[in-house]
Amino acid sequence: MFLILRPLRLLFKALVIESTPTQMSYGLALGMLMGIVPKGNLLAIVIGFCVAATRVNLAVTACAAVTLTFMSAWFDSAFDQVGVLVLSQPGLRGFWEAVYDTPLMPWTDFNNSIVMGSFVCGLILLWPVHRISRPIFQKYSEKLARHIRHWWITKLLLGAEWAERFGSVEL
Repeated sequence: MFLILRPLRLLFKALVIESTPTQMSYGLALGMLMGIVPKGNLLAIVIGFCVAATRVNLAVTACAAVTLTFMSAWFDSAFDQVGVLVLSQPGLRGFWEAVYDTPLMPWTDFNNSIVMGSFVCGLILLWPVHRISRPIFQKYSEKLARHIRHWWITKLLLGAEWAERFGSVEL
């Protein structure tokens, strides 16, 4: 029973327990980057490791990544145009050839115009998303956390965590 509730507990705990607005806004920005980069390549895995290695709110990051994963298909034509623009620069031709000859780099799919375009657009949008969302999280995160703490499901899930801790104590 607790194995089924554990992911829900972690989500509510990440929303309710202390998390600064800066951590939430960086989580939103990194979730945006994770969401728009196509999956199934080494680049997406590296971005996931970078997110896991930082102190960001993982609930906000996961929600942003899942939401933008579904929405990013609408912008593939724009990402393709940006990727073609970046990859077809004559001055960068030698650089791209050297990068492609480097071990593991072909697995990043950087030579795919949609992957390159979405990665470049994500990097460009990283700072503005953080700067725009931080004041919003500063204004509403404490109010939202206080509101969520009063839900019966939150009390039940976080209470189940305490019951599990006390139940595992041996006398």
